[in-house]
Amino acid sequence: MHMRPAELAAIRAGDVDLAFRRWERPRVKVGTRMRTAVGLVEVTSVDRVPVRTLTTADARRAGLASLAALRQGLDRLRSDRPVYRIGLRYAGADPRQALREAVPDAGEIEAIGVWLDRLDRASPTGPWTRATLLLIDELPATRAPDLAQRVGRDTASFKQNVRKLKERGLTESLDIGYRLSARGAAVLDHEGRPRLTGGRSEPEPGIPLPHLGAAATRALNARGVVRLDQVAELSAGEVQALHGVGPYALRHLRSALDAAGLAFRDEPGASPPAMPERS
Repeated sequence: MHMRPAELAAIRAGDVDLAFRRWERPRVKVGTRMRTAVGLVEVTSVDRVPVRTLTTADARRAGLASLAALRQGLDRLRSDRPVYRIGLRYAGADPRQALREAVPDAGEIEAIGVWLDRLDRASPTGPWTRATLLLIDELPATRAPDLAQRVGRDTASFKQNVRKLKERGLTESLDIGYRLSARGAAVLDHEGRPRLTGGRSEPEPGIPLPHLGAAATRALNARGVVRLDQVAELSAGEVQALHGVGPYALRHLRSALDAAGLAFRDEPGASPPAMPERS
């Protein structure tokens, strides 16, 4: 069940607890917990409903301004399909987050190695697990199509393989590309894999950007902004003017800045410019 970033953020905040979809038949079940960019989202109800019974309260609970907006959105979809009302709630952080930050002991590493070997043996294209981990370690935050091209794979199958590694906490998805987790690095180090740590630049110091979506992240990176403190050097208007930065990204940047005790340059809470030292 696809959900937009803004929709997910509203579910996490508790502002949205309904979604409406036109389906031939239900595609989710009550109790299903979906892994999303904001964590786990649980399906609490799935009901087929006539369009004529929808209310303004339904629209507001789905994050829409009016009943007319809800109906218009449904009319743009396959009008021959029935409408389903799906109840949703935020169910906590993705357990893979804690998993990828936990460095495994020797026994766990051995078990992970056995699992990786099994994936390699089952692959019709030959071993791929360690090569993929090493590639992500060498080229973090690189577009999946570019990584896939490096190893002669199509993008879809490459992403599918990376998802398998992510399930075990060995990699982490970024707005653009991936990075190796502490767990994945421990596995490679234990096996003595030739990681190219010396050839890579060190991670940028400071607070990283929050998850904003690929378009907003690319726009900020193109401006030379890769850390949250660099965002604080810009005004909200300058950031919003970047192509790819919409209301969702701006709202999350503002929340991240506030949590870090920072603010956009032109907003209350921004640090005053440093005064030159007197000689």
